[in-house]
Amino acid sequence: MDDYERLLWWLFAGSVGARSRTMIVYALKSQPSNAQQLTKRLGLDYTTVRHHLSVLEKNRMVVAEGEKYGKVYFITDSMEAHWASLEEILKRSRPTKRGE
Repeated sequence: MDDYERLLWWLFAGSVGARSRTMIVYALKSQPSNAQQLTKRLGLDYTTVRHHLSVLEKNRMVVAEGEKYGKVYFITDSMEAHWASLEEILKRSRPTKRGE
């Protein structure tokens, strides 16, 4: 497992905000958006979206273009290149029902 995959585990499977961050990156993969657009599309609180965008940006999962409230966020090339790893992590980290 490389450093990037360990980071993916931490961001998307091993922390409290993993579900929100997962929703955000899937939404951005589908369509680059600003924080307000993500808020409306995902039904999350604006401050929650801004917080997770900041975490994702600091960890080079997303990149922003523009300034202030008009910033549009995009998935980074590195995140795109590791997308299959993210999906595998999400599949492995999902809770399963007893007996499965």
